[in-house]
Amino acid sequence: MTIAVIDYGMGNLHSVAKALEHVTHENVVVTRDARRIHGATRLVLPGQGAIRDCMGELERTELRGLVEELLASQDKPLLGICVGQQMLHERSEENGGIDCLGFMPGQVRHFPADMRDENDNRCKVPHMGWNLVHQHQDHPLWRGIDQDEHFYFVHSYYVDVGDDTTLFGTTAYGRISAHVATGRDATFAVQFHPEKSSRAGLRLLENFVHWMP
Repeated sequence: MTIAVIDYGMGNLHSVAKALEHVTHENVVVTRDARRIHGATRLVLPGQGAIRDCMGELERTELRGLVEELLASQDKPLLGICVGQQMLHERSEENGGIDCLGFMPGQVRHFPADMRDENDNRCKVPHMGWNLVHQHQDHPLWRGIDQDEHFYFVHSYYVDVGDDTTLFGTTAYGRISAHVATGRDATFAVQFHPEKSSRAGLRLLENFVHWMP
């Protein structure tokens, strides 16, 4: 088995690869080679920074068509991480509005700059640090992970799904319920960083390695 971390120039690629190597003896490669990506048995789509740049680099490296083909076929598990989750949805408010891959319904929205919690305390944007994730549906990637477990976040934008059947986890920040785990068929995606989320994050990656959709 080979796990391919798709390298289109954006994302915490080597940290993700190291975390995967920690939970499996299988081959983990960071690559933009279409043949190696096609030949892999599992795929990871990371993302970091502005979504305009991520979508632009996916185009520039000529990997967008390949990723769309792999999403359409759903013949191998794919894990989206951080902006990699956002890219799988329809459109983002970031950078004046950016069309995404449209694999799952949903919009990517900005946390309001003046956001406040239920006690009227100001919430910082970006949302950064540890927060609870509430599981909304059972999924093999949640196996062995407690309900309302802590995961690590760094983001100013969040997914708002258009179909609750794709919603697997939420995080409350201020008065907003951000949809931080989404999935469809052989694809699962998270806004948080499992590679930075200690035991729970490593368990999610281990579950991904053994997931047989």
